[in-house]
Amino acid sequence: MNQHLHALQDWVAGQGLDLAYISNFTNINYYTGFFSDPEERITGLFVFPDQEPFLFVPALSIEAVKKAGWTYGVAGYLDHEDPFALIAAEIKRRTPNPLRWGIEKDDLAVFKFEAVMREFPQATFPADASRFTEGLQLIKTPDEIAKMVEAGHQADRAFAAGFAALRAGITEQQVVAEIEYAMMKEGVMHMSFDTIVQAGVDAADPHGGPEATAVQPGELVLFDLGTNNQGYMSDATRTVAFGGPVSAKAREIHKVCLEAQLTAQAAVRPGLTAAALDKIARDVITAAGYGEYFNHRLGHGIGMSTHEFPSIMEGNDMTLQPGMCFSIEPGIYIPGVAGVRIEDCVHVTETGCEPFTHTSKEFTTID
Repeated sequence: MNQHLHALQDWVAGQGLDLAYISNFTNINYYTGFFSDPEERITGLFVFPDQEPFLFVPALSIEAVKKAGWTYGVAGYLDHEDPFALIAAEIKRRTPNPLRWGIEKDDLAVFKFEAVMREFPQATFPADASRFTEGLQLIKTPDEIAKMVEAGHQADRAFAAGFAALRAGITEQQVVAEIEYAMMKEGVMHMSFDTIVQAGVDAADPHGGPEATAVQPGELVLFDLGTNNQGYMSDATRTVAFGGPVSAKAREIHKVCLEAQLTAQAAVRPGLTAAALDKIARDVITAAGYGEYFNHRLGHGIGMSTHEFPSIMEGNDMTLQPGMCFSIEPGIYIPGVAGVRIEDCVHVTETGCEPFTHTSKEFTTID
């Protein structure tokens, strides 16, 4: 039993639960090593305090579970069968009348909850497995960090591919295609999220995506990308100039954003709070007169999901600890003018932090 699964079983016992039901497929991967997005089908991990766990999957995934190295029980169902009736039968073989359940309250869909209640009408749900899992995932192991380091190296190569693709008239969407094709050719089959390339005023939309907008000389181009390496993610952003001088305003906001990012990254150390780190970056941008244009938190956790606990933001007084992994990504977005975001994800060390990505963040012009 791996250390994550062992910790979950200990939590089930410590909470006095009869079982825990893990429904989030990324968390199932975290605990078991088996990854599959079931889409409309049902996948679940069921963990007991004093018995072996079992996985429940569509029948077509049973061989994949075994291939993933899962050595405990696995049960499956065909599409015409009632999955929750079969789950109930498997549970009752282990514990006839489970009353106290731990569920992922952030994840369990209402129809699944209602199916549990139909099978176990006396069930209660005193413990939230979502909170337990996010706490367990907070501190990464050396092996997890090593996988994220390699994901960071992949992201650096993705930036290089994107910069090389820039030419007058190419669209944002075409640059994305060049990046993802280059990564696939080297065997990286999954980005960690939909790659973002935004040129000129498009980058002033911090939640925008690549459009059919043609890249023009004299514009800033924002790249936000990451890869999935063995289930662990990278995430980084660079903003570069293309094809000649950009406006003085664009150059200025890049300078301010870079100062905020570098100042915050240099300040990371164990014992600093997440709120204090957010303030360090935000104060730089506010002092330069752009505070209203930095309209999101400084960062988010990262690991097997691109966005994990915790948020690096005002009001979060959690102290940073060695092994925590999160983004540092200040941005300045001026509608109709330009947008800049500069981001590294880092892991906290005993004395500071180390970034996962190393592509230059300095103002760079791609000719």
